[in-house]
Amino acid sequence: MQVLGVVGDDALALCDRVAPHLDGRVAVVGHSNDTGDSLPTSNSALSQRPDGVDTAYALDSSGWTAAGEDRSLEDVLDDLAATYDHALLAGFPDATAPTIAVGEAGAANVALEVGNAADADIEAVIDVLVDAEPHVTLETLVERVKASPRAERAGAIATFTGRVRTKDGEADPETLELTFEKYEGVADERMRTIEDELMERDGVQEVALFHRTGTLESGEDIVFVVVLAGHRGEAFETVSDGIDRLKDEVPIFKRETTVEEDFWVHDRQ
Repeated sequence: MQVLGVVGDDALALCDRVAPHLDGRVAVVGHSNDTGDSLPTSNSALSQRPDGVDTAYALDSSGWTAAGEDRSLEDVLDDLAATYDHALLAGFPDATAPTIAVGEAGAANVALEVGNAADADIEAVIDVLVDAEPHVTLETLVERVKASPRAERAGAIATFTGRVRTKDGEADPETLELTFEKYEGVADERMRTIEDELMERDGVQEVALFHRTGTLESGEDIVFVVVLAGHRGEAFETVSDGIDRLKDEVPIFKRETTVEEDFWVHDRQ
């Protein structure tokens, strides 16, 4: 899922202009506050949730609305990623996604500034969206392989998730974060080649690999491998080989930050 932030008084107006130009399903996430744009809700009763209820959904013939207290922006994006192609974030100046600043608005990750929503160059805005690192979850890849035309021949889905480990042993210094940088173009091309080669195996129907880049904190997900296969044995074996080949063959470089030091891991090998 491609994600783009928009901030400023005309944030929703710009989202309204951009959305019709995007292929696939588009979600708009609005920030409700006293000073900026917010998405309307069709059911005011959601604001009065019963005691003990963290999230409430209202469903009617025109669609659904929701309100709750237990979801961060990252949680919402994780929920959307498996079934939406694009997410437009209106009014989140601290979002990590590249952000369009309308008027005098500021944001943590401004990629483009525009004077107002009505005169914004939509092609330039879409270019920012297309160039952004996609928001991918394990569920995204599972849904992708399930949609394969070869899925009817598959009876198993096996997955692997690699995450940021705080420490190996009790005596090890605590890892605060890992930063990943990839050889642009080459890394993605190599992952696609590995996918294609693994899919040539008997019984393997689909393979999906994804490795995040940027800075990830302890406990965050790093890498996913998903295999759709005829039987569990083929699926498990291909998942194991997939992560081994990704680590050995794809040019992605890791910098580790611990409580004691900061270093590139390949310099220690």
